[in-house]
Order: sequence, then C-alpha cells, then structure tokens
Amino acid sequence: MNIEKPTCQNPEPPESGLLRILVNIEDVLLAFALLVMIALASSQILLRNVADTSLVWADPVLRNLVLWIGLLGAMVASQRGRHINIDLLQRYLGESARCAVRSFMELFTAAICGLVSWHSLRFVLDERGANTMVVSGLPTWVAESILPLAFAVMALSAVVRSVMELRLMRK
Repeated sequence: MNIEKPTCQNPEPPESGLLRILVNIEDVLLAFALLVMIALASSQILLRNVADTSLVWADPVLRNLVLWIGLLGAMVASQRGRHINIDLLQRYLGESARCAVRSFMELFTAAICGLVSWHSLRFVLDERGANTMVVSGLPTWVAESILPLAFAVMALSAVVRSVMELRLMRK
C-alpha cells in the first residue's frame, strides 16, 4: 500500500468519520434537489404540452432549487478543495513558499466568503421582516437561507485549508 505524503500540491486531509458523514449528507442533499428539479421541470413540460396547463408554484420553486444546487455544489467543491484557482505563480515557487501563498489565498477567500455570508444574512433577515412568499406556505427568507449558510461553510473550509497549508509548510 503506497500512501502519498501530503504536500501543498495535495493538501487534502484524511477523512474522519464525522467529515465522511457530512460529505455524504451534502451529496444526498445535492442528489435529492437535482432529482426534484428534474422531476418538476419534466412535469411542467409534460403538463404544458399535453394538458395545456402547468403548476403555478413550480417555476418559483425551480428557480430556488437552482440557487440551492449551485450553492450546495459550491460548498462541496470548497470543502474538497476543488474550487477554481489560478496557480501560475505557484508553479515557480518552492514547496515552503507555495504553502505560504496558498495559505494566504485561503485566508483571503475566507475573508471574502465571510463578508458575503454576513451581508447575505442581513439580506435574509430583511426578507424575513418583509413576509414575502415564494409560494403559499414557503417564505422567501427560508428559500434564501442557503446564501449565508453556504458562504459561512465555504469561509470555514477556507480557514481549515489555510491552517493545513501552514502545517504542511512546517514539515
């Protein structure tokens, strides 16, 4: 069995039991949301073409499911270190400098995600006070609550990755 030593090129942490459970929950939520979205969109198409009718509530629900899928996917990519980054400079740095640069980039990412999370929380709280509804029985603020949650999780993931980079730099 050949176990690869973690480097700044491969800073993925070993998956603990709790982390594995959280990853599985995210995967199940993504799959469920995608399945519901496909079923709802397909039924809308079928109803419009066959019965010349549609579900009035389906389009707003579909729009919000797109938001949820996008942000859940961003959370998963962030936690797995698979988000978009530009590493042109890092190719020419030594291992220690590469770790330092990546750690700084992760902290910068955490700061931006934290800021977006804070302001999206303020937005959601404003929506809560407005008492608007996506559809009957589903308040708008509930549908938009993924915004502060996802960006907070992404900020936390970036902080964890930054600490991991610093630890790798010391090895």
